Formats: sequence, C-alpha cells, structure tokens
Amino acid sequence: MNELIFRGKDLYGHAKYTRLAMLGALLVVQVAFGAYRLGAVATYWMVGATLAVAAPLALMVQRSWSRVGADGVTVCWGLGRGRTHSWQDISWVDVRETKSRQYGNSRAARIFLADGRRRSLPGLQDSATYPRPDFDADVQRVLNWWEHSTHQDTRIQPARKLRDRLSPTVIGVLAGIVIAVAGFVVIATQQH
Repeated sequence: MNELIFRGKDLYGHAKYTRLAMLGALLVVQVAFGAYRLGAVATYWMVGATLAVAAPLALMVQRSWSRVGADGVTVCWGLGRGRTHSWQDISWVDVRETKSRQYGNSRAARIFLADGRRRSLPGLQDSATYPRPDFDADVQRVLNWWEHSTHQDTRIQPARKLRDRLSPTVIGVLAGIVIAVAGFVVIATQQH
C-alpha cells in the first residue's frame, strides 16, 4: 500500500486570500475603533496583539499534516516533525461528526490510542467551509492501512465519554450559563 499524506495547506490553502481579507477587515475595524475611542498607543497594542495571535495560528494551520504508512500514523500540528503513533498503539480509527445549524456538518478522522488518548488527523477533515470531496475514500484508505497493520484482537472500540456527547453548541450554552451566573454573583457581592 502507498503511504498517505494529508496536508493542511491542501485543505485550507484555497481560502488563504479569504482569511487575509477577513484579517485585513478586522484590522481596519480595530484601527477605526481605536482611533475613535482608544488613542494611538492602545490601538497599536490591539493591532499588535491581533497579529501576534493570528500569524502563528495561520502558519500552524498551513504547516499541519498527517502521514499514514507502514510505521503508523504521524500527526503534526505545524510545529516540529510531528509524532508517530505505531500501529500497535492505535486501538481504533473513526470519524467524529459535529453538527451545527450555522456552519453545517463537519467531520474529522481520528485515531484512538491504547492509553485512551485520541488524536484528530490534520488535513483529513471535511466541512461545508472546507469541503473535501474524497473524504470518505481517504478515511477508508486509512482504515485499510489500520486493518492491514493490526490484528483483529487489538482493535477495541472505546466507550463514549462525556466529551463525545457534548457538541460545541452545548458547550457554548453551558459556558454562557456559567459566565452569566458568575457575573450575577460578582455583581451581587459588590452591592453588599
């Protein structure tokens, strides 16, 4: 079987100019707001902080990749050479699907390690924003590698954990409730 490589720049590369335009628009809004309300020094800090966060994240996304081959699965999130997980350490391979009314469904291939950790495979993802038409075929190719490289007795489907049941929407609602309660408590304690 041929080695498989999934790269973030192949998946996200077509949207590079869209992201740059969005960043440019954000910076224009920050400069306009800062000049109107904050002053020059605060505006410089705000724009600098935005660039300090956005530039490394964009670089990491572009440099992220996954490789599937005879030695196992190597995952790199954009820093360093990545980490290889041997086939003996991989107990399960599946796809996590996240549903959202606003952004549509997104799917990501992931591996489960024998010690209970899980790793998503960068570059092997599919969403309405970043579609990957051959996602199912690529996941099947990863599954073929896994089945070819492991014994059936070592393939153990992990039990679902709480984080598998919580969608980003549910997490957002719970976080909103916690923030609202914390704000209420702070306000109530300052009035006494």
